[in-house]
Amino acid sequence: MSGQALRDLNTLPGSERKNESSSKGIMKPFTEKTNGNLDNWQRQNPASLSSTSINEGEAGNNGVEVGASEVEYIESENLTDLEDVDMSLKTLLAGLDSKDWVLVCEALNNVRRLSIFHKEAMLEMLENVILLIVKSLKSPRSAICKTAIMTSEDIFNAYNDHIIDSVDPLLVQLLLKSSQDKRFVCEAAEKALIAMTTWVSPALLLPKLHPYLKHKNPRIRAKASMCFCQSVPRMGMEGINAYGIDKLIHVAASQLSDQLPESREAARSLLLELQTVYEKSQISPSITESEHPQTSSWEHFCQAKLSPLSAQAVLRVTNITRDLVLGS
Repeated sequence: MSGQALRDLNTLPGSERKNESSSKGIMKPFTEKTNGNLDNWQRQNPASLSSTSINEGEAGNNGVEVGASEVEYIESENLTDLEDVDMSLKTLLAGLDSKDWVLVCEALNNVRRLSIFHKEAMLEMLENVILLIVKSLKSPRSAICKTAIMTSEDIFNAYNDHIIDSVDPLLVQLLLKSSQDKRFVCEAAEKALIAMTTWVSPALLLPKLHPYLKHKNPRIRAKASMCFCQSVPRMGMEGINAYGIDKLIHVAASQLSDQLPESREAARSLLLELQTVYEKSQISPSITESEHPQTSSWEHFCQAKLSPLSAQAVLRVTNITRDLVLGS
């Protein structure tokens, strides 16, 4: 993991909220003047920004800046293709790096369109595009931030494992955004994280997630635990055995005593998955329980791999859950 990613991660959500509140008084409505390139940009790219009115009460509840224009957040399935792909590619990086927030949002939506309709055309510049998406994720302006989060989701859907070498800074920001109190940003970030765990191979993603399971911010740990838990079952029995059940059970056991219930619940789900995989893997024509009674025992496995206290906690969780299932 890069040093820059670690520095970003130490920026906690509280400080981000402070930046948000400090920016409220200086934001201008959508009718503000933009630079001379705006007209040209809008002619070259389909419009996706709307100046619809904003309800102050609803804005306050959702964390949107009152007084700022509202951006039309377009769902992926409603995005239309670009009229001029070549021109959009030529102006893409400049738009993403613009000081004009309207142009940045438009460029982000064009990244989404390219990902959906012309992903091969953007593949060579993907690394630079991701760096500029990360810049937008750090923006104190919510319109830019949420559009960048939605862009991240589409990037995961389109490029899968191609983004693994660039995923660290994206992962840092999405964990931060999914852990803050601004609900509409938090929900969008959670969707992007689900897309990441769905479309990026678990064997590549789990090592990226592992450091955040020990982060000092409990909310970061909780989101990382949930992503980790969602990724493991996608490996299947062979993949889990190849990755190492012993490594995974240590991860799950450490999260059982975490501060937040989300982490503990993710750990319970992971342990039940590991127990199922372990017991199925012990069923083999060449190995019978009478020949090797201890090797086929989940209890013995836990006691052999974990400290006595951790093994006791793991067995308590898995045994209680099994008793509940059998009782029902």
